[in-house]
Amino acid sequence: MDSEIEEEEEELTGGNVAGRVVRIGATVRKPVTGSTPGVHALLDHLAAAGFDGAPRALGYDEDGRQVLEYIPGTIAYELPALTLVELRRVGALIRRLHDAVETFTAPRDAAWNVVIPPDREELVCHNDLAPWNLVRNGERWAFIDWDGAGPGSRLWDLAYAAHGFVPMTPEGDPAADAPRLRALADGYDLSESQRAALPELIEAHTRGMDHLLRSSAATGAQPWARLYEEGHADHWGPAADYVHAHLGEWRAALLG
Repeated sequence: MDSEIEEEEEELTGGNVAGRVVRIGATVRKPVTGSTPGVHALLDHLAAAGFDGAPRALGYDEDGRQVLEYIPGTIAYELPALTLVELRRVGALIRRLHDAVETFTAPRDAAWNVVIPPDREELVCHNDLAPWNLVRNGERWAFIDWDGAGPGSRLWDLAYAAHGFVPMTPEGDPAADAPRLRALADGYDLSESQRAALPELIEAHTRGMDHLLRSSAATGAQPWARLYEEGHADHWGPAADYVHAHLGEWRAALLG
């Protein structure tokens, strides 16, 4: 890449897992991983299905990096907590995503990078639906950072989203959090049986993240061992305990 192009690169910050990510004009350039071909096939499918809640895959550049659409806007994590109306909108966005993915046939050689084993495999999920991966730009809300996409289930993906968007924190208050969880579920239009199953999956997915960090600290697996050293496990274990302590209240709110 020549010096003129180099000068146009703007390094993007905020991610904990990917390597160096830069913006060049209306594109994002990031390192290729083993999962990239499968992820690009998935993004191509979503684009063909008319789903605008994900960036477009634009191939590869002369330096061998993957090229993605740059979606301008503000990361939801940098904004105030979502209102109940906005939580319903997120739930509806996730529902549209899952409905669009349902007809996706993954390439035979797809090598997904799924770091937390799901409850079951029924479709390809984003696996990191959270405020730090939601870009809000007027009428367009879109999820970015698809490198961890892979097989999972609708509820498994939604359970992780519930942790981040409600959010479920060790300092949480069930009286405030239960209506927020209900709004997310209502936006997704969960069935009665799905509502009954969701609370335990929120706990399982949250605890799965804690286990990933702690086991990686023991094995040295990166980048999770680094995140453990930075203190991320201090949140996930207590957050799972909080979810577990109030399973009855979550279920009552969802089914009431």
